[in-house]
Amino acid sequence: MTRLLTGIQSSGRPHLGNILGAIKPAIELSKSPDKECFYFIADLHSLTSIKEADQRRENTLAVAAAWLAFGLDTSKNLIYRQSKVPEVCELSWYLNCFTPLPMLQNAHSFKDKSAKLAEVNSGLFTYPVLMAADILLYDAELVPVGKDQKQHLEMTRDIAGSFNHQYGDIFVLPESKIDENVMTIPGIDGQKMSKSYQNYIDIFLPEKKLRKNVMQIVTDSTPLEEPKNPDNCNVFALYRLLASPSEVEQMRKNYEGGNYGYGHAKQALFEVIRDQFTQERERFDYYMSHQQELEEELKKGEAKAREIASVTLGRVRKVLGF
Repeated sequence: MTRLLTGIQSSGRPHLGNILGAIKPAIELSKSPDKECFYFIADLHSLTSIKEADQRRENTLAVAAAWLAFGLDTSKNLIYRQSKVPEVCELSWYLNCFTPLPMLQNAHSFKDKSAKLAEVNSGLFTYPVLMAADILLYDAELVPVGKDQKQHLEMTRDIAGSFNHQYGDIFVLPESKIDENVMTIPGIDGQKMSKSYQNYIDIFLPEKKLRKNVMQIVTDSTPLEEPKNPDNCNVFALYRLLASPSEVEQMRKNYEGGNYGYGHAKQALFEVIRDQFTQERERFDYYMSHQQELEEELKKGEAKAREIASVTLGRVRKVLGF
């Protein structure tokens, strides 16, 4: 059985882009009988940017609730909070002592912000090492990553390879799994949907607020009565990701036929989001109002994760003389 691991950011509630681009595909992958999946909530990583304790706790629980709402089977797979497995911090320190400074200076996560060094904390600088510890601690064989994270996975392999060269086969060298078909979900302004751009659709909002969120999608000023090009419209781009082929074809005809406004299209998009995710929205609300059940699910995963982590860390301590 192949062990697969991936981290889930706890920078906020999962939005439509997270769900279509990451959560749903990952849950489908976890149903494979030859895969054992470890999904951790990267709450330690969030400390590089989020300093408020209450916000971090709320975000972390919301992430867990979203994964459970979409059907993650916790009897077969693990979901756990990174911070509840303190072995990762110890391993991160050991790996820091084997990581060349130029490697970290060349990391995208640092270079993208290096123009404003006063805003870069050392946690951001050593982010790739903590990521390496996240992976190596569990003998992960396969790590799904986006193209923007490929460099960090390569750094993990380099750090582990250097350690193994000196001490023997201590770490499993993980392989990256990059899905070229991963969807880029447009936000309400046409850019990639992202919390950092504040352009996302939160499917877990109450119905009236969800509709208001959808109605904020940016469109052009073409009058209602004139034909419109659906292929240049953010509303249509989102609608065709969710609606059936026949519904998408009908909306295309509506756009091209005229007398169909963007308000009509937004209403149709709101309805397909509401209707398609009815059960998930209900389950999310249930878990967020029954947080003790969430805690119990997370603690089960964390207990199993610590068992595995302690074995790996024991190997490392032994060869290092601790």
